[in-house]
Amino acid sequence: MAFETFMRQRARATDDPAVSIQKRGTFSLNGAAYEALGSPEAIELLYDRDRKLVAMRAVDPAAESAYPLRALGKGRTWLASGKAFMNYYGLAVDHARRWVAQVEDGMLILNMNEEGTDVSLGRDREPGTVREGSATRHQDYGGDDPQTMFQPPSERSPV
Repeated sequence: MAFETFMRQRARATDDPAVSIQKRGTFSLNGAAYEALGSPEAIELLYDRDRKLVAMRAVDPAAESAYPLRALGKGRTWLASGKAFMNYYGLAVDHARRWVAQVEDGMLILNMNEEGTDVSLGRDREPGTVREGSATRHQDYGGDDPQTMFQPPSERSPV
């Protein structure tokens, strides 16, 4: 059996307003996105079926359409549960993906016609797979010789 090293890398951060959608429908707003909405306690989610655009805007937390935002960690990322929204509109992402949001009329707009950047860190992928633009990469180790099986390929002697 060959071993491989998992090289953990994060997708490049952005200073632009960005929203990630997790595989299970959680929306994650970066600091710039949160501030672009006016640092709200809650948002509402909107969808344009014709253009396949997801939008969010600040709303009173008492509104019937409100999705409360909660800070993650030290408060540079905010989360909202969007599972019901995603299910209702038949939207799905295969892995956590991030979109740079456009700001229009007080709303953050995500173009779902675009694939988005994969930011999943590989936790829900098959071992050994790599995607273009992925946040992960793998390096194979291998061989049956116990002396060399833990050496990267560049350090092994040719057979």
